[in-house]
Amino acid sequence: MADYLYELLTPDLTSTNGSSVPLSPEHDTTTAQYLNRLPTLSLQALQETELQSLTQSSHSTLLSLQALSNRSHKSFITSADSLSNLRSSIPQLSRDAQLLRDAIPKLDEEAVLFSSKYSRAAENAALEKRKKVMQLARNVDRLSDILELPTLLSTAVSSAAASSRAAGGSFSTTYSAALDVYAHIKRLQTMYPDSPLIKDVSSQAEDAMKDMTTNLIAGLRAQNLRLAAAMRTVGWLRRVTPELENLRSDGGSGTGEGALGALFLICRLANLVSTLEALDPLRELADQESQRRAQGTEKKPGSWSDGHQTEKFLKRYVEIFREQSFAIVSLYKNIFTPDQSESEVAVAELRGIDARLKSITSRPARQDDPLQSLPPALATFPMHLVQLLTDTLRAYLPNVRDKSSRESLLNQVLYCAASLGRLGGDFGMILTELSDMGDEEDEEMAYEWEEATRKHRALAGRLEQLTGGNAASGSSKGTLRATSPVQ
Repeated sequence: MADYLYELLTPDLTSTNGSSVPLSPEHDTTTAQYLNRLPTLSLQALQETELQSLTQSSHSTLLSLQALSNRSHKSFITSADSLSNLRSSIPQLSRDAQLLRDAIPKLDEEAVLFSSKYSRAAENAALEKRKKVMQLARNVDRLSDILELPTLLSTAVSSAAASSRAAGGSFSTTYSAALDVYAHIKRLQTMYPDSPLIKDVSSQAEDAMKDMTTNLIAGLRAQNLRLAAAMRTVGWLRRVTPELENLRSDGGSGTGEGALGALFLICRLANLVSTLEALDPLRELADQESQRRAQGTEKKPGSWSDGHQTEKFLKRYVEIFREQSFAIVSLYKNIFTPDQSESEVAVAELRGIDARLKSITSRPARQDDPLQSLPPALATFPMHLVQLLTDTLRAYLPNVRDKSSRESLLNQVLYCAASLGRLGGDFGMILTELSDMGDEEDEEMAYEWEEATRKHRALAGRLEQLTGGNAASGSSKGTLRATSPVQ
């Protein structure tokens, strides 16, 4: 029915308006629906209301199209552009699909090659290398921290040394932080003994600790070393160089000092020698008086060349010697034997000697260690100090011709002996050997020594009675130790 109506109305539609003829119902569902609707209408409706209905529908459709165009014109433009490019895009897509299809076999070959190369079925050098690289990338922060440890340690050591020099020999606590860093490096070395990185870091740390050891040893030679600073320094040295503490001879006193005691005494002796070298200007004047005395060109008694310069030199020398020797031995005893009295130390030494004698008698002595029976460091150190003093007195005391000046010097030396005697190093009896000068005044010098010693002992006894000393003095030596007003 719709086809017949379409054929009937087509000439009228063409002649009425010059617009294009609608599509046939076979090709357009809208035309078919409308032609099927026409037979359902009455003639009156077709003549009166259908035209108005079509006009109203056309106007509504136009308004809808206008609103849609205003609202979605950008989408229309984009769709139109895409539609215009669709003719070229479809052939391009076809060509790309063909290229992809041709590349699939090559991709499959490469996948098979990669799978065989990086297979986990067997050991693979490339795969192992890749694993190491990935592990290195994951641990780069930790490795960076480990690599910075030597620099951190060197900085701590140098800053501690600089602050110590600025503080006049008072050691900075930064050394404790440096030792903590070094202990951490040693722990890493224990945990990873085969790691080249840890070995290199440990080697650099050892160099830094050598510098720290040098600074600490130099600090033991500083002027006016206090007990607290000395104890801290020795404690740091024990941590830095534990092998020095473990070096103990068969004749040791059992105090556990190792070689640190000897090192401490050597450093303080170097400081004493350098302090005494500051008296070189006075020593030169004393040497000039010694030359004049040897040549017999002295002037009459009472002149400036009668040993006045030598007297100044010896007084200052003995004063420095007394202060420094007492300080050295006192520091040593407080650092290395802090919890032992003199009697306990002596008993320990005797026990060590007894044990050494038993070991010698029970087994043959070792011939490969010539230093196996060394005494403790403090046992021979006072004798070396006394040797320095006696050599100086023997060389310069004959220059002093004035009796009162010489007697004053002798009293000063006796006070020095008593001061050191408080620590077990009384050398008063050794001074009697100074009378052996080898000249014609030996007897007079020996008499002066005896007289000075007698007066000194009498004065010490009176002082003991006045102060009511509690310690019993069984000998003049004990009295001299307990009652000397010096130190």
